[in-house]
Amino acid sequence: MCKVLRAIFSYVRLFIDYVIDFFFSLYWEGKKKPIPDLQKKYAYLADSACTLARKIKNKELKSEELVRAVIERIKEVNPVLNAVVCNRYEEALAEAREVDRLIAGGLSPKVEEEKPFLGVPFTTKESQAVKGMNLTMGLWARRNERADEDSEAVVLLKKAGAIPLACTNLPELLIWPETRNPVYGTTNNPHHTGRSPGGSSGAEAALMATYATPISLCSDIGGSIRIPAFFCGMFGHHPTADTTNLRGVFYRKGDEGPSMFALGFITKHVEDLAPLTKVVAGDKAGLLNLDRKVDIKNLKYYYMETSYDCQVSPIRSELKAVMQRVVSKIRRDVTTAANPPQPYHHEGFNYMYRLWLYWMNKEPHNYSSMYNNGKSEPNAIVELIKKMLFMSRHCFFTIMQLLESQVLPSIKADWAEKLTKDLKDDLFSKLGNDSVLLLPCSPYATPYHYTFYLRPYNSAYFSIVNVLKSPATQVPIGVNKKGLPLGIQVVAAPHNDALCLAVAKYLEREFGGAVMACRIRQ
Repeated sequence: MCKVLRAIFSYVRLFIDYVIDFFFSLYWEGKKKPIPDLQKKYAYLADSACTLARKIKNKELKSEELVRAVIERIKEVNPVLNAVVCNRYEEALAEAREVDRLIAGGLSPKVEEEKPFLGVPFTTKESQAVKGMNLTMGLWARRNERADEDSEAVVLLKKAGAIPLACTNLPELLIWPETRNPVYGTTNNPHHTGRSPGGSSGAEAALMATYATPISLCSDIGGSIRIPAFFCGMFGHHPTADTTNLRGVFYRKGDEGPSMFALGFITKHVEDLAPLTKVVAGDKAGLLNLDRKVDIKNLKYYYMETSYDCQVSPIRSELKAVMQRVVSKIRRDVTTAANPPQPYHHEGFNYMYRLWLYWMNKEPHNYSSMYNNGKSEPNAIVELIKKMLFMSRHCFFTIMQLLESQVLPSIKADWAEKLTKDLKDDLFSKLGNDSVLLLPCSPYATPYHYTFYLRPYNSAYFSIVNVLKSPATQVPIGVNKKGLPLGIQVVAAPHNDALCLAVAKYLEREFGGAVMACRIRQ
């Protein structure tokens, strides 16, 4: 009877989802705008960051030339995307010229080793402190705030030779799967500007998908790297938790202790993920075992086609088909008949969102106090009334989160902690150090703007990974009939990041890699 009721509920929920999409399409399909194609003379912007750094060091490309090209590309696409919110173009050009002078004089082996991304520009989400740049977190009350020092991640990237170029849009207070706030407005998905690029790193993914940034520094506490990477057709890696220094990002000082929050990158090429992650992991890079040599034929594979989380929409057939294609490919080319990919499920996946919400409330910050920039504790009901009377400067999703924390019943600690432990024990005992779990990304491809208000829990396939504190790589796997990116996640046990990236590299080769939102002019 339970299975019958679950099936009926799934069909009803799926029907409602299609109705939502239909009505929103009546407006947003007419708002779609094209992304300008990349000029042929800038075709090198399609290269990986590693390749660009190598070209600069070999004097095949000047850093100043690359920085100018990225600036020009941003100026071409940003009017359509609304991704970049502040920049340091002139300073970056001056720093690029200094790099070119350094290279002209000859690089020592020590500089070659210590600066793997010498002369390559990078962008980052505006919540990452870059000295002199905006640091609003999307809050109207902070609209005039500037960073007075660099975050630790920015310091490490600069030591690695990379050049900070611009800061990008984000959701108000970061925690929402769309990129929108009262200070800068909404960022659009480059594959369809009437749809969301995801959040909270949606602007970074949008730039990457349009050849407008070579390096994209992001953060992830509930899918904020992998959601936009999926929606925009890019790769995104969430490293093992507690290995990246969080000082200077989203109010963090870097000494808060254990957290689901991690720094990572969105890229066009898998080859960039390991070296970039090493940079921001700093002294803890060794914990990630990124230099481990992995033979994917020696791994064991598990996969999950769907959860039974009633708060999350049913997975659509096109996403199920993607998982089946990947599993079939691995079964045919990688594993043996004696050790084929195995289905996996655990009860914990039936409560993905609730588990994430419980542990989110254990994070070392007071989310409610951030709402008013630390000046006072807001009252959710009062804020809702103010919003209804057009007296609020906050996004409705921020108020929804206040209501969730202040009005709805709290989650029982004993239940959440026991279920989390059971899930980790069961999954990690199976994965060990030689297995991966193939996990769905989302119930559907990138949705229309604002539809997350009606389906606010559908990022749970991403956020459950944060609960696990595991490494996970979002991998693009082609497009659907509407040209929207599809994909899967590759998950491993903690400190086995190399397994995720090795499988992602294989899938990149077999399924075509990143899905770009525009062409290179011929």
